[in-house]
Amino acid sequence: MAIVSIVPPQRPIDAVVRIPGSKSITNRALVLAALAEGISTLSGVLFSDDSRWFMDGLQRLGICVEIDEPGTEVRVHGVAGGPPATEAELWVELAGTAARFLLAYATLGQGHYTIDGNARMRQRPMEDLLATLNSLGAYCYSLGPQGGLPVQVEACGLRGGATGLAGDKTSQFLSALLMVAPYADHDIELTMTTPLAATPYIDITIAMMREFGAEVQCDQYHRFRIAAGQRYQARTYQIEPDASNASYFFAAAAATGGRVRVEGISRQALQGDIAFLDVLERMGCTIRAAQNWLEVQGPPQLRGIELDMSKLPDMAITLAALAPFADRPTTIRNVALIRHHETDRIAAMTGELRKLGVQVEEYPDGLTIMPGSHHAATIDSHHDHRMAMGFAVAGLNIPGLRIDNAEAVGKTFPDFFTRFAALSGA
Repeated sequence: MAIVSIVPPQRPIDAVVRIPGSKSITNRALVLAALAEGISTLSGVLFSDDSRWFMDGLQRLGICVEIDEPGTEVRVHGVAGGPPATEAELWVELAGTAARFLLAYATLGQGHYTIDGNARMRQRPMEDLLATLNSLGAYCYSLGPQGGLPVQVEACGLRGGATGLAGDKTSQFLSALLMVAPYADHDIELTMTTPLAATPYIDITIAMMREFGAEVQCDQYHRFRIAAGQRYQARTYQIEPDASNASYFFAAAAATGGRVRVEGISRQALQGDIAFLDVLERMGCTIRAAQNWLEVQGPPQLRGIELDMSKLPDMAITLAALAPFADRPTTIRNVALIRHHETDRIAAMTGELRKLGVQVEEYPDGLTIMPGSHHAATIDSHHDHRMAMGFAVAGLNIPGLRIDNAEAVGKTFPDFFTRFAALSGA
């Protein structure tokens, strides 16, 4: 297992960086392009563990995916519907989007498919998605003791109709259903039976569906209607840099009172996580923006804040990494769903911050982090890419901080630590 030491900067950070493509957009573009008629060219594609498992899954389902990794480009030969293969075994490792999106896509086929992943992925929720797909005419079921992966799909297409869906554990269930819905035999109407988590990710899905040629009627994130018979059309699509991964570099400026500019992204980014800049502004940072870059200047002293992060759940760890250096306590609320991610992120944040000597109060849906004394420690990433990258930010102010299982960053940002070390001149 890789251990990485974070080296605090010897001088104020002043850096310009570029970030790889968005995982969320890459994986949506892949499935939309597979469903489309014609050959789509995707540029700025993220090449990471998650996206590679996704591409492998599409290829196993019979989709031709031409990969130009050095050029960050992929050509997907769309099949105008469900997968051509009649049998396939898919492995997704720990890729939640791959598991959920490929499951929904597989139901449009005509054949027998299994989807499986590693031990942690087998613990992650799937039951609600399986139940809703089956109510729409699919036949898919869990083979595992916990109701999740491995999953078997006996595919014969989707009938469609009206049904309910729980949305409190992850927005990925809804995104998966929305993207395949135009290819059902009849219109689909989805009513949320619980409040929908992380609505900005649904905004991404709907916007990308529109760009590929299908419309969704959205009634205040409570009811969604998708007309059958709509068809995606192949296109050339540019994937913007990953706003979630950019947050660690913005946070580096915030933590150290330095300046970091991220190129290739703007305030108008499709990704909702760009709103983390508003969080940094509340903490005292200065934000500068142009059409093709965003810049954060950290303050002499960060301000502690209390924040409902239900719309920015993936940013909770980034904020938690800054909180020990603020002038007052920081409280993160309404992120209960992150207990079901790569690890239980609330529990993991609490435990690892306490290793650093930071006082933390944990709640079912969040935590309060006290500023004050801290010391060196070896942080366990819990095999979670966001834990590894988030605590790297804390290491800029805590000499001797090390991160164990650092290879977890391969999920979304394989060369993260190389790029992050450059901030300190290491």
